[in-house]
Amino acid sequence: MPAKKEQSNLQPRPPVVAVVGHVDHGKTTLLDYIRKTNVATKEVGGITQSTGAYEIEHPSTSSGQAHKITFIDTPGHEAFSLMRARGAAAADLAILVVAADEGVKPQTTEAIGILKSTETPFIVALTKIDKPNANIDKVKNELQSAEVLLEGYGGDVSWHGVSGVSGEGVNELLDLIVLTGEVAGLTFDPKAKARGFVIESRKENRRGIIAHLVLKDGVLRAGKNI
Repeated sequence: MPAKKEQSNLQPRPPVVAVVGHVDHGKTTLLDYIRKTNVATKEVGGITQSTGAYEIEHPSTSSGQAHKITFIDTPGHEAFSLMRARGAAAADLAILVVAADEGVKPQTTEAIGILKSTETPFIVALTKIDKPNANIDKVKNELQSAEVLLEGYGGDVSWHGVSGVSGEGVNELLDLIVLTGEVAGLTFDPKAKARGFVIESRKENRRGIIAHLVLKDGVLRAGKNI
């Protein structure tokens, strides 16, 4: 059991957001736009094969104030279901990516099941809205059949249409993530022992074991054991 937080020490912390969905529905392209990097073109077969964590600062569209967000990019291929489940379990909330030109696919359904089983709150990002064959209403109907009821469509699941290529809707999606994180009241105790998740680890010949961590509480300082 985690140690009880000392209320007087608590400070707000950024939300940890897992990005999940079917292969080739634009998860990494969306993160590329957000991070201003080009990871997608470097991946074997265009498929993310590891679970990476990235922190960004987003200036709020309404206030201009910078807010930090930590993203966990999870693989979409069917071979990586355990990694997707691990990413969702480590997150405070998730973005369920569904391509507006393809709709709900097998890994979309699997991701929905993982989010529900881990009780992870999530936002739906309808990607590729710039495609000429995008059909948002059709995707909404398919999500309804998958028991995901969107706001304005008989439910309370927030959603936004985005394009990872043009950037349309991305700032609004980030605003929605920040708002959802603020409503959740996420905090950490800077005086507590570090507590969180190992996202992935590997062994390097010169440096030894390298671990990527996401902390949910406390502070990890140089020289401390993990």
